[in-house]
Amino acid sequence: MRDPQSITLNEDEGIIPLWSVIAATVAFALIEYYLWVIAPEHARHHLPALGFRLYFNLSWGVVASLYILMLGYVSKDAPRRGMSTRFWMLICFIIPGGIGAVLYFLLRQPEVSRCPACGTHVLSDFHFCPQCNYRLTANCGNCFRTVRATDQYCTRCGHELSKDQMPARLRVMSD
Repeated sequence: MRDPQSITLNEDEGIIPLWSVIAATVAFALIEYYLWVIAPEHARHHLPALGFRLYFNLSWGVVASLYILMLGYVSKDAPRRGMSTRFWMLICFIIPGGIGAVLYFLLRQPEVSRCPACGTHVLSDFHFCPQCNYRLTANCGNCFRTVRATDQYCTRCGHELSKDQMPARLRVMSD
């Protein structure tokens, strides 16, 4: 396992678009303004304790912000997976309580990429291109499970990977 310092940022961390971050910030500010300034003026009974109000008001602001950030994430993640952006954003927006987002994460497809040899759209879990039989990932020649290009032996079956015919692009990565 690599040292924590050498791990690079995951590409998913930068997937939330700027419009979503701005909208979430504005939503948080508007909800806080309403709950701290406007709502207390119209209260017909005494206000609850400050600790309860602080917890309640900040919680509603954070929930609304997370809801908008989730819409932004879905708007960028769905096209990477070959899914309908409008449909899934609508599902996440309409179905209440974050259930739409849970459905999205349960039903989303694997990421789609292109075969470097022929340009065919392939799923990220494919080992070989279905059109040209190009080897897309390093895998064990014995059990055909995915391995890292730097592995000496398969972690599943113990097969010595140096005996396999490894494509030149993966051989360079392992050196």
